[in-house]
Amino acid sequence: MESSRAQGTVLERGRSLQESEPGSADQESEEQQQFGNIFRQIAGDDMEICADELKNILNRVVNKHKDLKTQGFTLESCRSMIALMDTDGSGRLNLQEFHHLWKKIKAWQKIFKHYDTDQSGTINSYEMRNAVNDAGFHLNNQLYDIITMRYADRSMNIDLDSFICCLLRLEGMFRAFNAFDKDGDGIIKLNVLEWLQLTMYA
Repeated sequence: MESSRAQGTVLERGRSLQESEPGSADQESEEQQQFGNIFRQIAGDDMEICADELKNILNRVVNKHKDLKTQGFTLESCRSMIALMDTDGSGRLNLQEFHHLWKKIKAWQKIFKHYDTDQSGTINSYEMRNAVNDAGFHLNNQLYDIITMRYADRSMNIDLDSFICCLLRLEGMFRAFNAFDKDGDGIIKLNVLEWLQLTMYA
């Protein structure tokens, strides 16, 4: 299989522009406690959750945010979340992995709300480009077009679930590429089985 290259002028994984706000530490501590309680109720004795249970937890919390118009997260999105955050390969999340995931979702949700100025629960394809860039993913026009085709509806709008799912996929793909790019030259070489393993669980 031919080598894959991620050129700096085409693809760049940057840092998110989200900054902590005053008083956010106390709010986060209280929120983590609430999440911990919900997590323990749903996870049971093994203290791990599957995609169905993750969907239950997230949608219970998201529904409490009246300022955010959303239908919640789908099972497919939750599977993508587990694929990204599942560090031990169990196909489930423990409480620590879940907290790490929620921090990402909160940061990306904040970006989405910034561009959803009419509070319709969607952003258009142009706003999507800016939102993806703000999340720290700097792509070329061809990739933005692919994202729009993959995640936008017939009106070329993207809802929160699709936005989060897109960013999860990008994060997972960059992480996987960097894991194979041992010498950091932006080039990796994979055989067919490695390629399948890389792309199937993402």
